[in-house]
Amino acid sequence: MSEAEKIACEVNGVAACFDVVPYARLSTVLRDEAQMMGVKNGCDAGDCGACTVLLDDQPVCACLVPVASVEGKRIRSVEGLATNGILSRLQQAFLDHGAVQCGICTPGFLMAATALLEVNPEPQEQEVQDALGGVLCRCTGYRKIVQAVMAASKSVSLPSEQVSLIGSRVVRIDGVAKVTGSERFGADGFPTNALAVAVIRSPYWHAKFQFGDIAGFVKEHPGVVAVYTAKDIPGKNCFGVIPAFADQPALAATVARFRGEAVAIIAGERPAMASLDLSRFPIVWTERPHTLDPVRAVQDDCVQLHPSRPGNHLVSGRVSCGNPEGALARTAHAVSGSIETAYVEHAYIEPEAGHAMMEGDTLVIHVCTQAPYMDRDDTAAVLGLPPEKVRIVPTATGGGFGSKLDISVQPLIGLVALKTGRPATLAYTRSESMMSTTKRHPALMKATIGADAQGRITGMLFDGVFNTGAYASWGPTVANRVPVHASGPYAVPNYRAEARAIHTNGPVSGAFRGFGVPQATIIQETLLDALAAKLELDRLEFRQMNALQDGSRTVTGQTLYGVGIGACLDALSEHWKRALTQAEAFNAVNITIRRGVGIASCWYGCGNTSLPNPSTIRIGLAADGTVVLHQGAVDIGQGSNTVIAQIAAEALGLPLSSFRLRSADTAITPDAGKTSASRQTFVSGKAAEKAARALRNMLLRYANVTNSAELALEGSDLVIGNGASARRLALGSLPANAHDLVFMAEETYDPPTTVLDENGQGTPYAVYGYGAQIVELSVDTALGTVSLSRITAAHDVGRAINPTLAEGQIEGGIAQGIGMALMEEYVPGRTENLHDYLIPTIGDVPPIETILIEVPDPEGPFGAKGLGEHVLIPTAPAILNAIRHATGALVTRLPATPTRVLAAIQALEEHA
Repeated sequence: MSEAEKIACEVNGVAACFDVVPYARLSTVLRDEAQMMGVKNGCDAGDCGACTVLLDDQPVCACLVPVASVEGKRIRSVEGLATNGILSRLQQAFLDHGAVQCGICTPGFLMAATALLEVNPEPQEQEVQDALGGVLCRCTGYRKIVQAVMAASKSVSLPSEQVSLIGSRVVRIDGVAKVTGSERFGADGFPTNALAVAVIRSPYWHAKFQFGDIAGFVKEHPGVVAVYTAKDIPGKNCFGVIPAFADQPALAATVARFRGEAVAIIAGERPAMASLDLSRFPIVWTERPHTLDPVRAVQDDCVQLHPSRPGNHLVSGRVSCGNPEGALARTAHAVSGSIETAYVEHAYIEPEAGHAMMEGDTLVIHVCTQAPYMDRDDTAAVLGLPPEKVRIVPTATGGGFGSKLDISVQPLIGLVALKTGRPATLAYTRSESMMSTTKRHPALMKATIGADAQGRITGMLFDGVFNTGAYASWGPTVANRVPVHASGPYAVPNYRAEARAIHTNGPVSGAFRGFGVPQATIIQETLLDALAAKLELDRLEFRQMNALQDGSRTVTGQTLYGVGIGACLDALSEHWKRALTQAEAFNAVNITIRRGVGIASCWYGCGNTSLPNPSTIRIGLAADGTVVLHQGAVDIGQGSNTVIAQIAAEALGLPLSSFRLRSADTAITPDAGKTSASRQTFVSGKAAEKAARALRNMLLRYANVTNSAELALEGSDLVIGNGASARRLALGSLPANAHDLVFMAEETYDPPTTVLDENGQGTPYAVYGYGAQIVELSVDTALGTVSLSRITAAHDVGRAINPTLAEGQIEGGIAQGIGMALMEEYVPGRTENLHDYLIPTIGDVPPIETILIEVPDPEGPFGAKGLGEHVLIPTAPAILNAIRHATGALVTRLPATPTRVLAAIQALEEHA
């Protein structure tokens, strides 16, 4: 082992000297020695670019730079961009343009863009894309990043607060920390005296195992403190996001059911753990038969993963109305088809990470998560603790998209802290994150849709098999949500849809932006195009003809109001005509390169399916004259911190600038539910509106004034104006409660839904969001390559609380839809990094025109609907429909890679 050496350099204009081994990664040295947490670690392989710094003014991935090579050089990081607390123009432009979402990739983009602007102050778009191409983002869709960089050289003016906060493009209230590098994510700021934790994982899909001499292993490795296995878990060694289906052990006891499953953990001092060879851990594996194929898994002679689930059948979902077989037998036109989709990796730039410690008799876990209260309850059960003795403190979360709903590091670091009494830390490596966490369900789907001679849909049959992997996770939710949505946002009088979640030895499939609806929409929307062709109808007009309207009954028998799909389709009409005309003109003079235009629609129920779905929000006035918002809805980049504060401020009647946010913490904030299912703006936003109105009414009653009175804060005084008179309350002179609030209100909102009956009839959701997208692209028919040229997206958000944040969600969802359609395929055991697993880069996302449609919903706060998931749903089917429009060929196995596009074209030619 090399000896430490002194490395002298300059860091953000200050002389620095690091006493470290010369081969240490620069990223590690900057984080550990200089405490520069703005240098993020997303891969340690130069794939994601989150660790980008400037080395003598040139952007480099700090994870690839040995620290010895920076001797005598100048290093600049995101921490050095602001001057005397004043943001640089670039940082301010990122905030103003909504170029920041979760923030984990933001420092990398800022540094790469800084290097560009210093040599090219007014770059063109292609120059921006070239300069920033080495940095990945999973949230924003890149378009607002490009806009921010191009605008940074121009004068910057902050948007003024409008008369109404609803509809205002307020800069995200947590944005400054993200652009300065001071935001703390799961792996940032570990306690210096903490033990490091490593996980022993199964290298096999299915295997029995036995441990060897663990005590001897510990003795042979100085600095290793302890090894823990399933027998050391003091509580119930089982967790799951849906308690009735909980089946996954925190540490497998004797059998591993998937590759990457945790079987033991090692805790030790950081230097010892850094050099520990995990391959020497004493364990003997006996490989067992396995299957990754859900069709094979249901056969009688296949391995059974769970004795209580015969045929590896986890659960089925079903929705049925009318007589679909009869309707299809009599219909004028019918089309049938099948589609297969792949595993899709969430690929958030922040791998799972956190640290745990004991504070008295309470276990405190700081962790990146989407569901702090669910984390608390599951971790407490595994560790044999009462829930109130576990506190979850969410850090900033660098992307989640559903996967960080399931616990990961929480019980493992919790066990070490509980057993040793010392803080414990664990940050997954990129490959560890990808092999062990949940994925989008692969699906095998077939469907038939019929229409009468006039083009009205008469009936539909849908059948889907969803590979749920080794454990349940969100499999039941997918199986039950898909049949509700597989009809699309259309009137379908005769319908049956069935979805089955099947266990295999593949990765656990969980929640991923849409809970199976994106997969189902692919087959439904591609069949609609085929049916329109049979009817010789325009594809957009066919959808308009069949779209749901106010008063329509869905396939579950629910009567809808606030339906925006018609308005979305109408908004696309002129874009559709223009795109078709341009494609026709291009194809008239080109043979090999063919242009195509595709369209697809979507709908999405906001919140849990036919289950309780409450959020509780607390708001109050403190003695110092600030409005304190206890808001437990975890912001994973979607903007809930800002949107919920805007809703509360508008309902209360006080400026947003007077608000102080108390973010999610199970010891401080009420339970606002999990951040998933497009529920936070709708559900937590409604709870915030109710709480703020309750607080306002309390203040007006206290002052004995009318409802029209106006509120204002002047220092620590509350001024209540009522016509020509005003009353002043000195808040500092009033007694505070246990929450240090002088006045306080707390309200809960739970959307009105009903349980579905045996035919799936009932009210599964109180609010639905709607959308439609047009994709314009070209296909090289000789190579099979697809080039996107433009996407136009119309989405009904009910009421755009913050248009900038809504646009960012749409663009980010579209980027993930592009990945699902064209490049993303997680192959277990082969694509466990960000250079083998491809996600869209800044050059893969074309210009996006967003059209915000506002059809208010009577249930939503100020009419708002959820947005986060349905923005992804139409993109992939619109791309497939555009490829078919260009070539005549439909790709039926996703992603539509060049090889598969060529195969589809060749198959079409052979059958011509």
